Amino acid sequence: MEEHIRRVGFGPPWIRGPYLSGADDGRGVWRLPWFSSVLVAVFVSIGSGFAAHAQQDRESLDALARALLLVGPALLVVRYRYPVLCVIGVALSATLYLGAGYAYGPIFVTVAVACFAAVVSGHRKAAWSAIGLLWAGHLLVGHLLYRYLPPSGDVGAPWGPELGVAAWVAAVLVGSELVRVRREQWLHDRRERAAAEARRADEERLRIARELHDVLAHSISVINVQAGVGLALLDSDREQARTALTTIKAASKEALGEVRQVLDTLRTSGDAPRTPAPGLDRLPELVEQAAGAGLGVELETEGDPVALSPGADLAAFRIVQEALTNVVRHSGSRTARVRVGYGDGLLTLRIDDAGPATGDEAGGSGNGLVGMRERAAALGGTIDAGPRPDGGFRVRASLPLKPKETP
Repeated sequence: MEEHIRRVGFGPPWIRGPYLSGADDGRGVWRLPWFSSVLVAVFVSIGSGFAAHAQQDRESLDALARALLLVGPALLVVRYRYPVLCVIGVALSATLYLGAGYAYGPIFVTVAVACFAAVVSGHRKAAWSAIGLLWAGHLLVGHLLYRYLPPSGDVGAPWGPELGVAAWVAAVLVGSELVRVRREQWLHDRRERAAAEARRADEERLRIARELHDVLAHSISVINVQAGVGLALLDSDREQARTALTTIKAASKEALGEVRQVLDTLRTSGDAPRTPAPGLDRLPELVEQAAGAGLGVELETEGDPVALSPGADLAAFRIVQEALTNVVRHSGSRTARVRVGYGDGLLTLRIDDAGPATGDEAGGSGNGLVGMRERAAALGGTIDAGPRPDGGFRVRASLPLKPKETP
């Protein structure tokens, strides 16, 4: 069931109670459990007739008896909406039935159903009180008041059968408690699953947001720089302006391809992407794109390169990409140095520029460093970013070196 437990109805909270909203048709229209209540009414009426025929020493079923037999099933109709009122009313009607001297029989089924509904809905005290009231009434009628109540000439009931009655009461209560505990566990598990699904959805949204931010921020920064160059040189140096437009075209094509790849993962959930995710093997392309934006990048590798897992490879590439994008946006330097190191169980990335900072936000969202830290933290790594003593800026990332698994 996908519906939640709701509290509905009118009257004070101690009377009404939560019910399984399977009685709700999905449009907020409350439905009564007519069918089950009618079945109980038919069973109790027919069964009590057979019981009265077998117990000739008890009062025969008259109009009052028939009415009391139907009161319980009628109250069961509202057992989900008013469980306390239902269980107490059913117990009283059964007590009156027994006090009037009618035959013992399936009227106790009505009490069991009402008690079950009250316990499962959380009204344990009401259920215990109601069934205790019925038991006390039974003891009084059978052992003390029988002289003054019908049928005439009745004798006191023996104490031996009371053990059977006590066992029946215990069985009803224990069964109800077991169902209540199981239902609460089911609800708890469902809430846990819903919370886990919500967490996974949030993590996926963050991942997609980081991907789109890194792809668009880098490419649009290149486009922004080259557009400025093209505008400045449009009249004086048409050839250089043409080169800037060519770079804009290539950067926009690259951005469209990567955005399409991210969107494909949304459209084809669970399928492998049609194009491989970028990794450190594409750093030369990244250096070439940075050169198109007027940034000279020196790339160094230390240690023996290791084939990384797809997640680590993508994260390392995006960290370098974002760091170079920030150099293009916020640094007055036109050169940067990227060092990739393998060793001691760590992949280290260090991106330096000579500065100084321009103070120009260049339309940035301020989420670049946050995204880098999130990527590193997701892999158990760290990011250190800040100004250098000589006035430049340094980004240093340390990621656990988890080689790619081979089939």
